[in-house]
Amino acid sequence: MSSPNIEAKIKARDTYNAAADCFDNSPLAFWAKYGRKTVERLSLDPGSKVLDVACGTGASALPAGEIVGCTGKVAGIDISENMLKLARIKAWELNLCNTEFVLGDMSELAYKDESFDAVVCVFAIFFMPDMEEQVRELWRKVKPGGKLAVTTWGHDLFEPVYNNWKNAVKSVNPELYCAFNPWDRISKPESLKKLMEDAGTTNITVEPEEGKQPIESAEDWWTIALGSGLRWTIDQLMQDEQDRVRESNLRWVDKNNVTAVDTNVIYAVAEKI
Repeated sequence: MSSPNIEAKIKARDTYNAAADCFDNSPLAFWAKYGRKTVERLSLDPGSKVLDVACGTGASALPAGEIVGCTGKVAGIDISENMLKLARIKAWELNLCNTEFVLGDMSELAYKDESFDAVVCVFAIFFMPDMEEQVRELWRKVKPGGKLAVTTWGHDLFEPVYNNWKNAVKSVNPELYCAFNPWDRISKPESLKKLMEDAGTTNITVEPEEGKQPIESAEDWWTIALGSGLRWTIDQLMQDEQDRVRESNLRWVDKNNVTAVDTNVIYAVAEKI
C-alpha cells in the first residue's frame, strides 16, 4: 500500500474512532437519513447480497438488512472498531441475524469479484487518494445486473457555520487550517458523474439533494463537529485551543440565530449490465 493510502487509512481510523462517541447523537441524524435514502435508490430485492464499505454505525447496512430479509446477506466493513461496536449493538437490537460487521478498509477487500447484488459507499470515497481506482475496485465486486451506490457531500457542507469554524481554527493554529477538504473534490454532480465514468461504471444516475440538519442550540453544532470528519482537526488542537474554537463557534451561532446547517448531498447509482 502506498504512503498516501496508509496516511489516509490512519487518519480515517483515528478520526472516526474518536467521533464514535457522538456519531449517533440527535444533531447527527443526517447520517441515518442519507444512509437509508441511499439504500432506497438501489431497489433491493429480498435475498440480495449487499456490501457496505465504510459502513460506520450501520446507517446504510441496517436498512439494507431489513429489506433483504433472512434470505439475504449484508456485510458492513469499516476501519473504525468503535463504529463497528455501535453497529453490532444496533443490529442485535433489530434482530438482524443477516447482517455482519467486519473490521477492514475498502482498499483491501477480500471478497470475490461479482459477488454482490449491490455495493454501497456513503460519505467515504473521497477519503481515498485515488478515488477512481477505489470506485473501480468496488465496481468489480458488483454482479452483472447489480448496482453500485456512491453518496457524497454536495455544496456548502455545514454552512453557515463551517466557514466560521475554519476561521476560528486558523486563528488559534494556522498549521491546522485547511481551505480544501477531501469531499470538495466531488462536491458537484458533474464531478461525481465524471468520477463514476472514469472508473468504468455504466448506466449512471446522479441526483443532488438539498438538505438541512436542524440544531436547537449552539451546543448542537459542536456535537456535529465532534461527530463528523471535523473531529480530527479538533483532536489535533491543544485543549486551550479547542476551548477557544468552541467558544468562538458557540458565540457566533447564538449571535446569528442559526437554527440549521446545510447537509446537501449527491447520490450516484451505477448499474452493471
